[in-house]
Amino acid sequence: MKIIDKFHNWRRKKRWDRQYKKGRWDNLKKPIEASRYHTIKEFIISYGKDQPSILDLGSGEGVLNEYLDLNSYNYFLGMDFSKVSIEKAKEKQFPNSNFITADIHSFTPDRKYDVIIFNEAFYYIQDSEKENVLNRILNFLEDEGILIVSIYQEGTSCWEYFNKLQQLNHKVVKTQEEKRYWKIGAYKK
Repeated sequence: MKIIDKFHNWRRKKRWDRQYKKGRWDNLKKPIEASRYHTIKEFIISYGKDQPSILDLGSGEGVLNEYLDLNSYNYFLGMDFSKVSIEKAKEKQFPNSNFITADIHSFTPDRKYDVIIFNEAFYYIQDSEKENVLNRILNFLEDEGILIVSIYQEGTSCWEYFNKLQQLNHKVVKTQEEKRYWKIGAYKK
Protein backbone atom coordinates (compact mmCIF):
# COMPACT_ATOMS: atom_id res chain seq x y z
CA MET A 1 0.00 0.00 0.00
CA LYS A 2 1.24 3.50 -0.78
CA ILE A 3 2.23 5.80 2.08
CA ILE A 4 -0.72 8.11 1.42
CA ASP A 5 -3.12 5.13 1.52
CA LYS A 6 -1.62 4.02 4.83
CA PHE A 7 -2.18 7.53 6.19
CA HIS A 8 -5.82 7.56 5.05
CA ASN A 9 -6.28 4.11 6.58
CA TRP A 10 -4.87 5.31 9.93
CA ARG A 11 -7.16 8.37 9.82
CA ARG A 12 -10.19 6.19 9.06
CA LYS A 13 -9.38 3.94 12.01
CA LYS A 14 -9.21 6.90 14.39
CA ARG A 15 -12.50 8.25 12.99
CA TRP A 16 -14.29 4.91 13.44
CA ASP A 17 -13.06 4.56 17.01
CA ARG A 18 -14.44 8.04 17.77
CA GLN A 19 -17.71 7.23 16.02
CA TYR A 20 -18.17 3.95 17.91
CA LYS A 21 -17.49 5.75 21.20
CA LYS A 22 -20.15 8.36 20.37
CA GLY A 23 -22.72 5.75 19.27
CA ARG A 24 -22.65 6.73 15.57
CA TRP A 25 -22.84 3.06 14.54
CA ASP A 26 -25.70 2.16 16.90
CA ASN A 27 -27.94 2.34 13.83
CA LEU A 28 -26.60 -1.11 12.86
CA LYS A 29 -28.80 -2.50 15.64
CA LYS A 30 -31.95 -0.75 14.42
CA PRO A 31 -34.79 -2.60 12.67
CA ILE A 32 -33.95 -1.07 9.29
CA GLU A 33 -30.78 -3.23 9.23
CA ALA A 34 -32.64 -6.41 10.23
CA SER A 35 -33.49 -7.54 6.70
CA ARG A 36 -29.81 -7.34 5.74
CA TYR A 37 -28.74 -9.45 8.69
CA HIS A 38 -31.58 -11.91 8.10
CA THR A 39 -30.43 -12.34 4.50
CA ILE A 40 -26.87 -13.08 5.65
CA LYS A 41 -28.27 -15.59 8.15
CA GLU A 42 -30.46 -17.14 5.43
CA PHE A 43 -27.44 -17.56 3.15
CA ILE A 44 -25.44 -19.20 5.96
CA ILE A 45 -28.25 -21.68 6.60
CA SER A 46 -29.07 -22.32 2.92
CA TYR A 47 -25.56 -22.68 1.51
CA GLY A 48 -23.31 -23.35 4.49
CA LYS A 49 -22.79 -26.58 6.33
CA ASP A 50 -24.41 -27.34 9.68
CA GLN A 51 -22.53 -25.84 12.62
CA PRO A 52 -20.08 -23.85 10.45
CA SER A 53 -17.04 -21.95 11.55
CA ILE A 54 -17.63 -18.30 10.60
CA LEU A 55 -15.23 -15.42 9.93
CA ASP A 56 -17.02 -12.05 9.94
CA LEU A 57 -14.82 -9.36 8.38
CA GLY A 58 -16.24 -6.03 9.46
CA SER A 59 -18.02 -7.48 12.48
CA GLY A 60 -18.27 -4.20 14.37
CA GLU A 61 -19.61 -4.88 17.81
CA GLY A 62 -21.02 -8.31 16.94
CA VAL A 63 -24.45 -7.40 15.62
CA LEU A 64 -24.55 -10.44 13.31
CA ASN A 65 -24.08 -12.69 16.37
CA GLU A 66 -27.29 -11.26 17.80
CA TYR A 67 -29.18 -12.61 14.76
CA LEU A 68 -27.61 -16.06 14.79
CA ASP A 69 -28.96 -18.84 16.98
CA LEU A 70 -26.36 -19.48 19.67
CA ASN A 71 -26.02 -23.15 18.73
CA SER A 72 -26.01 -22.58 14.96
CA TYR A 73 -22.21 -22.31 14.60
CA ASN A 74 -19.26 -24.08 16.18
CA TYR A 75 -16.88 -21.10 16.13
CA PHE A 76 -17.22 -17.43 15.24
CA LEU A 77 -14.38 -14.97 14.73
CA GLY A 78 -15.33 -11.33 14.30
CA MET A 79 -12.67 -8.97 12.96
CA ASP A 80 -12.95 -5.22 12.73
CA PHE A 81 -10.69 -2.23 12.21
CA SER A 82 -12.15 -0.39 15.21
CA LYS A 83 -10.72 -1.29 18.60
CA VAL A 84 -13.73 0.33 20.28
CA SER A 85 -16.24 -1.83 18.37
CA ILE A 86 -14.29 -5.00 19.21
CA GLU A 87 -14.23 -4.07 22.91
CA LYS A 88 -18.03 -3.69 22.78
CA ALA A 89 -18.38 -7.08 21.04
CA LYS A 90 -16.23 -8.80 23.66
CA GLU A 91 -18.38 -7.37 26.47
CA LYS A 92 -21.37 -9.30 25.07
CA GLN A 93 -19.59 -12.63 25.71
CA PHE A 94 -21.10 -14.57 22.83
CA PRO A 95 -20.48 -18.32 23.22
CA ASN A 96 -17.93 -19.97 20.90
CA SER A 97 -16.95 -16.52 19.66
CA ASN A 98 -13.85 -14.41 19.62
CA PHE A 99 -13.30 -10.86 18.37
CA ILE A 100 -10.08 -9.22 17.24
CA THR A 101 -8.97 -5.82 16.00
CA ALA A 102 -7.09 -5.98 12.72
CA ASP A 103 -6.63 -4.17 9.42
CA ILE A 104 -8.28 -6.08 6.59
CA HIS A 105 -5.44 -5.02 4.28
CA SER A 106 -2.95 -7.16 6.19
CA PHE A 107 -5.12 -9.56 8.21
CA THR A 108 -4.29 -13.23 7.77
CA PRO A 109 -6.57 -15.72 9.53
CA ASP A 110 -4.95 -18.45 11.59
CA ARG A 111 -7.23 -21.20 10.29
CA LYS A 112 -9.75 -22.04 7.54
CA TYR A 113 -13.47 -21.23 7.80
CA ASP A 114 -16.66 -22.73 6.43
CA VAL A 115 -18.23 -19.28 6.00
CA ILE A 116 -16.40 -16.00 5.41
CA ILE A 117 -18.38 -12.77 5.32
CA PHE A 118 -17.29 -9.39 3.97
CA ASN A 119 -19.80 -7.56 6.16
CA GLU A 120 -19.95 -4.04 4.75
CA ALA A 121 -16.16 -4.11 4.60
CA PHE A 122 -15.06 -4.80 1.02
CA TYR A 123 -15.61 -1.27 -0.27
CA TYR A 124 -13.31 0.12 2.44
CA ILE A 125 -10.35 -1.80 1.02
CA GLN A 126 -8.00 0.37 -1.02
CA ASP A 127 -8.73 -0.25 -4.72
CA SER A 128 -5.12 -1.25 -5.36
CA GLU A 129 -5.42 -3.95 -2.66
CA LYS A 130 -8.89 -5.44 -3.30
CA GLU A 131 -7.67 -8.32 -5.48
CA ASN A 132 -4.83 -9.15 -3.05
CA VAL A 133 -7.09 -9.10 -0.01
CA LEU A 134 -9.77 -11.24 -1.69
CA ASN A 135 -7.22 -13.82 -2.86
CA ARG A 136 -5.59 -13.99 0.59
CA ILE A 137 -8.94 -14.41 2.34
CA LEU A 138 -10.11 -17.06 -0.15
CA ASN A 139 -7.08 -19.15 0.84
CA PHE A 140 -8.74 -19.49 4.26
CA LEU A 141 -12.13 -20.61 2.93
CA GLU A 142 -12.72 -24.36 3.23
CA ASP A 143 -13.06 -26.18 -0.11
CA GLU A 144 -16.83 -26.47 0.25
CA GLY A 145 -17.12 -23.18 2.13
CA ILE A 146 -19.11 -20.12 1.15
CA LEU A 147 -18.24 -16.46 0.86
CA ILE A 148 -20.96 -13.93 1.64
CA VAL A 149 -20.59 -10.31 0.58
CA SER A 150 -22.83 -7.51 1.84
CA ILE A 151 -22.39 -4.12 0.19
CA TYR A 152 -24.37 -0.96 0.80
CA GLN A 153 -26.02 0.35 -2.37
CA GLU A 154 -23.99 -0.17 -5.53
CA GLY A 155 -20.53 -0.73 -4.08
CA THR A 156 -18.71 0.89 -6.97
CA SER A 157 -15.53 -0.99 -7.92
CA CYS A 158 -16.45 -4.02 -5.82
CA TRP A 159 -18.65 -6.61 -7.47
CA GLU A 160 -16.37 -7.30 -10.43
CA TYR A 161 -13.87 -8.95 -8.07
CA PHE A 162 -16.32 -11.75 -7.33
CA ASN A 163 -16.99 -12.65 -10.98
CA LYS A 164 -14.37 -15.41 -10.87
CA LEU A 165 -16.38 -17.22 -8.17
CA GLN A 166 -19.46 -19.41 -8.52
CA GLN A 167 -22.47 -17.31 -7.56
CA LEU A 168 -25.00 -19.20 -5.44
CA ASN A 169 -27.39 -16.33 -4.82
CA HIS A 170 -27.57 -12.57 -5.10
CA LYS A 171 -30.25 -10.38 -3.57
CA VAL A 172 -31.05 -6.73 -3.34
CA VAL A 173 -32.34 -6.07 0.16
CA LYS A 174 -34.55 -2.99 0.14
CA THR A 175 -35.96 -0.90 2.97
CA GLN A 176 -38.82 1.58 3.17
CA GLU A 177 -36.29 4.33 2.51
CA GLU A 178 -35.89 4.54 -1.25
CA LYS A 179 -32.13 5.12 -1.21
CA ARG A 180 -31.25 2.62 1.54
CA TYR A 181 -30.58 -0.85 0.20
CA TRP A 182 -27.89 -3.51 0.15
CA LYS A 183 -26.70 -6.05 -2.35
CA ILE A 184 -25.78 -9.39 -0.84
CA GLY A 185 -24.15 -12.26 -2.68
CA ALA A 186 -23.25 -15.83 -1.74
CA TYR A 187 -20.37 -17.54 -3.56
CA LYS A 188 -18.24 -20.67 -3.74
CA LYS A 189 -14.64 -20.88 -4.95
